Amino acid sequence: MLNNDQLAEWDRENFFHPSTHLAQHARGETPTRVISSGDGVHITDRDGRRMLDAFAGLYCVNVGYGRTEIAEAIAKQAHELAYYHSYVGHGTEASITLAKMILDRAPANMSKVYFGQSGSDANETNIKLVWYFNNILGRPQKKKIISRWRGYHGSGLMTGSLTGLELFHNKFDLPLSQVLHTEAPYYLRGATDGMSEQEFSTDCAAKLEAMILAEGPDTVAAFIGEPVLGTGGIVPPPAGYWSAIQAVLKKYDILLIADEVVTGFGRLGSMFGSDHYGIKADIITIAKGLTSAYAPLSGSIVSDKVWKVLENGTDENGPIGHGWTYSAHPIGAAAGVANLKLIDSMGLVENSGTMGAYLFKKLNDAFADHPHVAQVRGEGLLCAVEFAETKAPLGFFDPAKKIGPAISAAMAKRDVIARAMPQGDIIGFAPPLCITTDEVDQVVAVAKEAVDEVFA
Repeated sequence: MLNNDQLAEWDRENFFHPSTHLAQHARGETPTRVISSGDGVHITDRDGRRMLDAFAGLYCVNVGYGRTEIAEAIAKQAHELAYYHSYVGHGTEASITLAKMILDRAPANMSKVYFGQSGSDANETNIKLVWYFNNILGRPQKKKIISRWRGYHGSGLMTGSLTGLELFHNKFDLPLSQVLHTEAPYYLRGATDGMSEQEFSTDCAAKLEAMILAEGPDTVAAFIGEPVLGTGGIVPPPAGYWSAIQAVLKKYDILLIADEVVTGFGRLGSMFGSDHYGIKADIITIAKGLTSAYAPLSGSIVSDKVWKVLENGTDENGPIGHGWTYSAHPIGAAAGVANLKLIDSMGLVENSGTMGAYLFKKLNDAFADHPHVAQVRGEGLLCAVEFAETKAPLGFFDPAKKIGPAISAAMAKRDVIARAMPQGDIIGFAPPLCITTDEVDQVVAVAKEAVDEVFA
């Protein structure tokens, strides 16, 4: 067996890592972490170091690591039929079954599922479908997409443009001109003194309406948003936000894309974030929790309203000109079927709600009165602690101090993984949905030790 030093050398010489400081890594200034196994909420590296993963990979290993039921389903599918395409009406038992299982769990107005590989390509699909939809309806000018600052929707050309985080724009010539960004639903940072959450939500909706009117409602095609802001800081929406936003979209006949890559399949203590917040979407994006990342798979769930127009489009123009080689890949679909069965049999949606409330309470108990904690927030098993230099008035640390990364590193030193979120000193928690009270206690105890160390 190769030792880690050899693998680290190969890694630096050959492997292009995403979201990485390339020069530092190539020089060996940042470590190569070779992860070899996982079980439940824990991963183990090549050196035998076992760590509690309080971020479920990238919020995606919902059922936890080491679930043999999914591994066996993947192996069985690979032995029987490792691949066949889904073009011109082809399917497999796994892909057809998974589509049915998704729609059985999805909001009632949903009609069909298109499968891809990642959340990024699903959102690329969604934008193409929105444009196709408006062309079929004879509205070729209705093409602009409104996203939110701090939203995350992928890192492709359109999806990187939709993402409202500077890191994904800088030096990439993004965002593209068809994409606009409106106010983030971030009460802590966006509200003026004395403004209630409901008033802030009303203000967000008013700013959205002003943007639509300035651009021309006949040019704006869709609005995309995560039910809870994810990578932008793990920020639940303020009171009344989604009802206020949807009223504006309805007024100007603008489609709503709910990006549920993070929130879908139990993360909030509900099967979908759309149901959780009363969102009636025209398209829903799914990925991560669909297979708990045991195999790459994503989906675009389209509503009855959108589907009827797509059908009419093919009657007028022939087969729809969109598809990926690996759409509805049978191995990914088999993983998805086994994963959704596990979510049900293990009661993980309910556990997410119960453990999420427990995690939020424990974080509040530990940090709410800390002189450098601006906010503890969360919904289900999505929680965050945001740090600030001063609380009243609210003043944030100089980003160069890297308080968030220092806390994350101090936690990792104690064998618990949490995520330092971008554009702020924010520590994010999104553990597997199977986490227990004892494991939550460990996460919070380690977080407190790490915070005490950094601010000592």
